Amino acid sequence: MTALKSTTGLTFASLGVRDEIVRALAEKGIETPFAIQELTLPLALAGEDVIGQARTGMGKTFGFGVPLLQRITSETATRPLTGAPRALIVVPTRELCLQVTGDLATAAKYLTADQEDGGQRPLSVISIYGGRAYEPQIDALHKGVDVVVGTPGRLLDLCQQGHLQLGGLSVLVLDEADEMLDLGFLPDIERILRQIPADRQSMLFSATMPDPIITLARTFMVQPTHIRAEAPHSLAVHDTTKQFVYRAHALDKVELVSRILQAEGRGATMIFTRTKRTAQKVADDLNERGFAVGAVHGDLGQIAREKALKAFRAGEVNVLVATDVAARGIDIDDITHVINYQCPEDEKMYVHRIGRTGRAGRTGIAVTLVDWDELERWAMIDKALGLGSPDPSETYSSSPHLYEELSIPAEATGNVGAPRKAPAKRREASSGTSSSGGATERAARRSKPRKRTRGGKPVTGHPAGAAVASDGAPEAGTAANSGSGPAAGNGTRRRRRRRKPAEAAAPAN
Repeated sequence: MTALKSTTGLTFASLGVRDEIVRALAEKGIETPFAIQELTLPLALAGEDVIGQARTGMGKTFGFGVPLLQRITSETATRPLTGAPRALIVVPTRELCLQVTGDLATAAKYLTADQEDGGQRPLSVISIYGGRAYEPQIDALHKGVDVVVGTPGRLLDLCQQGHLQLGGLSVLVLDEADEMLDLGFLPDIERILRQIPADRQSMLFSATMPDPIITLARTFMVQPTHIRAEAPHSLAVHDTTKQFVYRAHALDKVELVSRILQAEGRGATMIFTRTKRTAQKVADDLNERGFAVGAVHGDLGQIAREKALKAFRAGEVNVLVATDVAARGIDIDDITHVINYQCPEDEKMYVHRIGRTGRAGRTGIAVTLVDWDELERWAMIDKALGLGSPDPSETYSSSPHLYEELSIPAEATGNVGAPRKAPAKRREASSGTSSSGGATERAARRSKPRKRTRGGKPVTGHPAGAAVASDGAPEAGTAANSGSGPAAGNGTRRRRRRRKPAEAAAPAN
């Protein structure tokens, strides 16, 4: 997690955080709280309801995670941890679910719960999300869990099936609430809230506060304190991010991006598109040009998306192409460049995209490519943010100012090596479970010749119902059926074709 650190010299220990949590965070190099944590921890540790407003990457996870862990482990004298969920964190996406689960597991490394036999067990944190089989998640719930992190749809499914019991919760957290609203999860959240006890601590975190979120907060929170860890202008971007905007032709964009990816100092890079098809095409084209590229979009199965993110975090690929929806909640450190391959929908999406670089005092580069038919949309974004570039300069992959402004070597070309293995393109290719059978069945159907008919008879001249070999001849051992009898293979009777009078055979002499 990357965020602005404290400038007041406070530590987690000085804020009253348990020694076990302080030690676990220190092992990961986290010793002083981030700005949002300084503001939220005193209130949250005291058990008050909190609304935190901050963008992704500001350190919100530990802002709610540390007090959550401290509360459920400090009240064991009166409410021992029995394996029934004691805390629930609701997040909008699978990727964020895994990230939050990992962060909480890190902080809970040295926390334990008492067992009935007098022994102790590690505190249990699990993730619940769609796109994966139900059985492992159900088994984990039945074995006992203390903290559940999940997406609304799968959480509601398991609640309705009786596998997830929410009656014993002490803490509830809604993370990235505005994104859950955008994704249409608000009705699911309201149904989940109806199953949670009223006597609990509630925390809500969101980058923006639209009216439906404010209404939701009023219905399930008790006198919450609203903490805003933002600049006065809520759409402000990181000061260390240099922004470049170019008017680019659609047919030249891949060539142009290929040059940008060879800029001096270029590290981990995210490329944003508006559509799934464009994301896959850009990833394929760049892989063909020798770049190490992964893709994350809705047409990929969950396993393929997780694999791409894991490879990007590990540095196995240094370019990640993503759609806006698929990238929600992805928080990856040390991104040097963000490229808007297609103009974002509005100013909020623009800020959300380029806010992934230039963090924690590091410099970052944000490049936006605007096609001719996107100029009007870009002018609105530019006006809303006051960027001063309403009419981007016309730029091609050979434009000298592109090389100069982005520090691209003069010898850079559109290829950097041999084609690399392209990322998975099909959901069934990445599932590895239930869809594999469907893929096999579809492949088998494609391997069979198509039986085209005209007027009830095969075009090829083969009798109806006869199996056809790959060379077009009927397979050996298959009885050919005449047009007058039952068709072989399905037992249906064909109507005898009448001859026209002119075609009738002449009577025998």
